[in-house]
Amino acid sequence: MTGASVTRFPAEWEGQDAVLIAWPHAGTDWVDNLADVESTYVALVSAITRFEPCLIVVADAALHTHASRRLHGAGVDLAQVRFLTADYDDTWLRDSGPVTLHDGDGFRLLDFRFTGWGGKFGASKDDLLIGALCAQGVFGSARHERIEFALEGGAIETDGEGTLLTTYACLHQRHPELSREQLAGRLREVLHVDRVLILEHGALQGDDTDAHIDTLARISDPGTIVHQACDDPSDPHFESLSAMAQELANLRTRDGNPYRLMPLPWAQPIHNAEGRRLAASYANYLVVNGGVLLPVYGDRADAKALAQLRLAYPDREVVPVPARPLIEQNGSLHCVTMQLPKGVLNVA
Repeated sequence: MTGASVTRFPAEWEGQDAVLIAWPHAGTDWVDNLADVESTYVALVSAITRFEPCLIVVADAALHTHASRRLHGAGVDLAQVRFLTADYDDTWLRDSGPVTLHDGDGFRLLDFRFTGWGGKFGASKDDLLIGALCAQGVFGSARHERIEFALEGGAIETDGEGTLLTTYACLHQRHPELSREQLAGRLREVLHVDRVLILEHGALQGDDTDAHIDTLARISDPGTIVHQACDDPSDPHFESLSAMAQELANLRTRDGNPYRLMPLPWAQPIHNAEGRRLAASYANYLVVNGGVLLPVYGDRADAKALAQLRLAYPDREVVPVPARPLIEQNGSLHCVTMQLPKGVLNVA
């Protein structure tokens, strides 16, 4: 970012204290495939704790005991796990968890209004989750800042140097009364960035977030964007994702150079039992300390996605995590996690 700034939105690839998740239970939307999705959560926590601690929100003591037993039975190092108790509607912590800014020598936890993706689902408990965790002292002396502006963590992607990448479809759905310029201005103000890049194209069937950027395009370093591509002209996604790829090609870095673009392969269509197509995006990966956790779906494209991410993150170990059960509820690995920057849990 040009000029001095004491407040900064860090990139996901910067150092982390932990990853925050919430455990699924029968009171969430996972009730119909709870056993399968719990297996995914066990695999996810196992992968996270290879690299850093995992903070797990549970609804009550019984769920704490149950989750501990599942993880212990799978050989997860419970010394790397910390349980927190709070109430929640569902487990999409990318969107109901805190967006953390470096703020001078400390941190600021942005608590945006969470509306259940524009009122599609009940979210009254999720909207209170950050405040409940802050009240327990989870984040040390980090400053909790409630912001009455609807925004989800999955809708924003940053390079840590003042550039933000997002989509117009999502922002406009949440705030139809605001112009594109007003939306960009609000994001610059609250996230302390000075460049807001807004994509017009790109959407996945089975995604009810209105085109969250973390299902479409990710900044892997200040000069590189990894994006979900579609190479099948007969697929209904082909036109939209091709148009998005052209938009990305037209973007420029802060230095005025084109971004290096790294397309991810396209999985074959995956449908649920009722025939609804599910959003199997490889772009919904999670970056952790020394690693990248890649959602895989049992598709032949999994291996190609793994190879491409190894090129995008050459200094990190890329670990596949089976994520097929997650897309039953329209999200994947990145959607159910929120990284916590280094130092936020240890501030005195």
